[in-house]
Amino acid sequence: MKKNALFFVGLLVLIGCNSSTKTENFFSVKNISSENYKSFGDKVSSDHIYNRDAIAEKYENLKAGDTITVAFSSTVNAVCKAKGCWMKVALDGDKETMVKFKDYGFFVPKDIENDTIIVQGKAFVSEMSVEEQRHFASDAGKTEEEIASIITPKKTYSFVAEGVLIKE
Repeated sequence: MKKNALFFVGLLVLIGCNSSTKTENFFSVKNISSENYKSFGDKVSSDHIYNRDAIAEKYENLKAGDTITVAFSSTVNAVCKAKGCWMKVALDGDKETMVKFKDYGFFVPKDIENDTIIVQGKAFVSEMSVEEQRHFASDAGKTEEEIASIITPKKTYSFVAEGVLIKE
């Protein structure tokens, strides 16, 4: 009996002292200063703003047709050079998500590549047609050869942003 009690006390001590080395996968908008960010669209007000690794994991678990409402922080890989009507945002590794803006209701500056952003809206997985890929390649200033080399549809991670914060 004493051995069982001692075992359970030891087990409780081990569980209680277990320190997690896992980093937080999200933070709250309350933890950022609005004076350091420029706002576009609706107010970003999420209690959980995921980092780029965590949102990539969420995308991996989505199937075509699934949609989740989420906010995340990352960096901008590319932006529409015509008027700022879309941006490609980095996920983990070489993955990225195509971000468009709700109801075409707002745009972002055309010079924000490599800037840190926070977006809030709806994430989903879709298939992008050849024509749509070529349109975006043209907007991004790609060469005629690069545009012509697009010949197959591709699975894409997409995002419709309701609000965007750009770190100044």
